[in-house]
Amino acid sequence: MSEKHMVCNGAICQCKFGTTPDKLKVKQKDYYINDTEGSQKAIGNTMDIGQPFEANTFGSCKKMNNNPCKPAITEWKDFYDKVTLQNGGKVLLENSKATCAVGGSPCVDITFHGQTASPSQQQAAKANENVQATLNPAINLKDTADDGKKIRLPI
Repeated sequence: MSEKHMVCNGAICQCKFGTTPDKLKVKQKDYYINDTEGSQKAIGNTMDIGQPFEANTFGSCKKMNNNPCKPAITEWKDFYDKVTLQNGGKVLLENSKATCAVGGSPCVDITFHGQTASPSQQQAAKANENVQATLNPAINLKDTADDGKKIRLPI
């Protein structure tokens, strides 16, 4: 089985009965991933129920005769069960699904986990120069690893 990404604040979710996606708005603020500042990428978990979305709508809902969607998440399925957060929740994964009180069976999918790449200077220092030159000939790797100073990129 391949590795799955953990879900974080800002993950994109879509209901199979709705017309538009919405972003997950994580409630707990104790655990963070993929965030150098530790303030934006809170870990999504099974306690994010009710209306845990930014706009709290997936557009119009087929189950409600195309009236405005008002999601009411009752539970999450397919989460990572080997870790329990302080709030009692389990970590959501990119293949987790939510059950909505209106839609019934798990109908809300996570289409993007929310994590983004954030390369550090340590990674630039360890990178293979030949591989990097082949992948991105516009950047000289020697100029980016500047003895712990800010990364300089050519314009």
